[in-house]
Amino acid sequence: MLVRDAMSTVILTLGPAHTLRQAAALMSARRVGAAVVLDPDAGGIGIITERDILNSVGLGQNPDTERTQAHTTTDVVFAAPTWTLEEAARAMTHGGFRHLVVLDRGEPAGIVSVRDIIRCWLPARAPAPAL
Repeated sequence: MLVRDAMSTVILTLGPAHTLRQAAALMSARRVGAAVVLDPDAGGIGIITERDILNSVGLGQNPDTERTQAHTTTDVVFAAPTWTLEEAARAMTHGGFRHLVVLDRGEPAGIVSVRDIIRCWLPARAPAPAL
């Protein structure tokens, strides 16, 4: 199975001036754990995750004044839609992250997460075993 089969094609995009509170609210409303940050002045495409927001709040920073630009990962590992899910999982494991921005012809085409990969690898949901 390929990344294009598992990825979400609905991408939440933010700008570098969004506050972390705005980012968190949008991510929560869309029920996503990551957003693509488009910043043409800083080199293009980055990613901000729920973990980035959590780390900032944990440090006592104010989510109403902190901007996504200061918390965006810019050295992003990008996936191609033609990668296998194994390649995506290997990249995530090696890099220690849970989301990959998928680029197609240099443009964001989707995001694939660990959850997306697991959903494809496991059979349809069955009742959880009793403990």
